Amino acid sequence: MSSGRSLKELASYLGLSQTTVSRVINNSGDMHRISEATQKRVLAAAAELNYKASPLARGLRSRRSQTIGVMVPEISEGYSASVLSGIEDVLLMSGFFYFVVSHHHRAELLRDYPSLLLSRAVEGIIAVDSALDIELPVPIVAVSGHRHTESILNIELDHNLAVRYALEHLQRLGHCRIAFIKGQSFSSDTEIRWKAIVKMATELHVNVDPRLVVALEGDDPTLEPGRVATRKLLATGELFTAIFAFNDLSAMGAIVALREAGVDVPTEVSVLGFDDVVGAANNNPPLTTVRQPLQEMGRAAATALLQRIRHQRAGDAPALEANSILVLPTFVERKSTAAVSGSR
Repeated sequence: MSSGRSLKELASYLGLSQTTVSRVINNSGDMHRISEATQKRVLAAAAELNYKASPLARGLRSRRSQTIGVMVPEISEGYSASVLSGIEDVLLMSGFFYFVVSHHHRAELLRDYPSLLLSRAVEGIIAVDSALDIELPVPIVAVSGHRHTESILNIELDHNLAVRYALEHLQRLGHCRIAFIKGQSFSSDTEIRWKAIVKMATELHVNVDPRLVVALEGDDPTLEPGRVATRKLLATGELFTAIFAFNDLSAMGAIVALREAGVDVPTEVSVLGFDDVVGAANNNPPLTTVRQPLQEMGRAAATALLQRIRHQRAGDAPALEANSILVLPTFVERKSTAAVSGSR
């Protein structure tokens, strides 16, 4: 036979129950007092019909499915895709598979997805920018989760250093009137990054004018939220010479809105992003940004999760001194920022 048969087909061919056939195939025939003759008949038929046991079924029996679950806000170009790329690099080399579910920050999906993934026999979960703080019977690693519990290992960026890079760059260029685009309230990074902005602005004597602070709205993973936020900034009538955006997509949206308003970037207003996603370097103009090592964070998350899975398989407690791994940003200067011209 050229194609493998299922357990059901094999049992039907032999005239035996699926339970009996399964016990023989999994070397537990003697334990269940199945006669030697029956066992030989089952194994001969399995060879004849090219029977192939389901990897998932084997995994469920051994509790080793070689599969993990990954939760992301959305599957699109940008942040999530870059983190997933790093996760995939490690898993492919380790012989693991993964399921991806996107929740769009909907509370019911964030609540239900862990159970759904467990029902698929995952051995661990990676939560990317997802507010997950529940206890599960499998290891959990969070990328930018910022929920510090004993059971969750966090892969986090040094936001204070990232913001310092950005604000010092704008200071060197002579910018004093800086507008800020905050992230959406549901993003795990929004609160911690804004705290970093307030802290670093105080240390560097940068004025944060509440009239020049707007927040992204909605969960549209395109340039549009940044475009809308920038139009709100322009509508205030307040003067500013630079925008520090929550992420690269909102920075790109800001450039679109400024161009629509007849404002030149960077001659009149500089725009600075965050993440350095694919496409930032090819934007018009190429985007100055704080590079968050997203692929590295994905690789670190997958590596740490597999380590914890191996500990769990061996019945050991993971040898972790802390519940977080800090990664460092770098600064990428391109063409969307320039020295203050005085025109605004």
